Amino acid sequence: MKNLLVLLVFMAITTTLAGQIEIRYGDVNDDSAVDIVDGLLTAQHYVGLDPVGFNSEAADVDADESITIIDALLIAQYYVGLIAIFPAQNQLLKNYGTLPTNYSRSDLQAAYDDWKNTLVTSEGARGFLRVRKPDSGSIIDSTVSEGIGYGMILAVYMDDRNLFDNLWKYEQLFLNNNGLMNWEIHPDGNSVIGTGAATDGDEDMAWALVMAHRKWGGSGTLNDTYLHFAVDLINRIYQYEFIHSGEHKNMLLPGDSWGTPDITNISYFAPAYYRVFGQVTGKVDEWNAIIDTNYIVLNNSLNAANGNENNGLVPAWSNFAGMPVEAYSGAPLHFQNDSTRTPFRIGQDYCYNGDPRAKAYLSKITSFYRSVGISNIVDGYNLDGTPHPDFSRNGGRPASFIGPAGVGGMSDPVNQAFIDEAYAAVATLSLDAGTIYYQKSWTALSLLMMTGGFVVLP
Repeated sequence: MKNLLVLLVFMAITTTLAGQIEIRYGDVNDDSAVDIVDGLLTAQHYVGLDPVGFNSEAADVDADESITIIDALLIAQYYVGLIAIFPAQNQLLKNYGTLPTNYSRSDLQAAYDDWKNTLVTSEGARGFLRVRKPDSGSIIDSTVSEGIGYGMILAVYMDDRNLFDNLWKYEQLFLNNNGLMNWEIHPDGNSVIGTGAATDGDEDMAWALVMAHRKWGGSGTLNDTYLHFAVDLINRIYQYEFIHSGEHKNMLLPGDSWGTPDITNISYFAPAYYRVFGQVTGKVDEWNAIIDTNYIVLNNSLNAANGNENNGLVPAWSNFAGMPVEAYSGAPLHFQNDSTRTPFRIGQDYCYNGDPRAKAYLSKITSFYRSVGISNIVDGYNLDGTPHPDFSRNGGRPASFIGPAGVGGMSDPVNQAFIDEAYAAVATLSLDAGTIYYQKSWTALSLLMMTGGFVVLP
């Protein structure tokens, strides 16, 4: 019977000519690829044939502390593209999050290819690569630090090391006096058009660098290690982009050139990141204090005066007390294309860490989105929940809202049908109510999260 199982696994693996994928788990012979041999060796180990050089830690892909035929089958499924990531890697499966029932790695790959083919260019990148904004920006086709952060996240999880390294090299060309990237760069790559750093882009880049260290190790084609760059960037973020004294201590600043005003952007809050930042820098207590302040400000922003006490719709810009603030002339005050990221970032904290404060927030905003329905979600709401659409006024649908709504829903299995519907909508790659750059970015990022690929790598 066991010999028959070995044969079945071998046949399952050989039903495709899918390319090899570099990964730790599943690579039982340590040849830097998951392929036909790994599945066969795992099956051989299961039946007691004791293959030479067998890496049992890499073979335990379901993290049940034993090597069984299930591990061999999972390796086969990964190789042929039926699963996006092994359970041993997937903190969502192991911990708290609820994945869609209809997710597919092929959807994620299609979104990544579309994003990369449309937005990544060498033009104006001075020998490297950048993410462009083809129909938006202070100047059309400019690059923003936010986009570099998004690109580095996608590149590391999609195992695109060449893109990752070249985006970081581009970033290094445009540092300000604090060692942080100026937030907007001219499309010709010869001048800065938006001075000062933006915290959201910086923290996404820092997270990506930590994950690059954990995925690839070393330095790739960079002049220093991923880990050293990560620690240096995290320490600069901590020093220049948070308040360190007074009544607003530990509140996030939108960037490094804001001084110490009573102004923040809740959609920049990334408590899941900060837990890892504390670990890699040895400043766990400091970053935990920032996490606590994140949740205090988030909760402050949901109140009767704002009309959003129960719906989770946070203002675009607020003060420590959670009241909307016009951060600059003409700044939006409603729940818009920045605010929409809040259930995504808070959803990460629940999926990875199960923080009850995250669950409480996500319950509110998911209830609101479920009452609206996936097909009716628009790209903007007043804080009381009335629609305030921007690009979706004429019936268009925004990936930047529907994707994060689905991720927020992943906090509770009772939302399964809602999660599945959100995933199916984003996976069409046709939710384009908004700028090309933003909608394609949030299509790819949302599918990365909803296929279980956007995880805390070990």
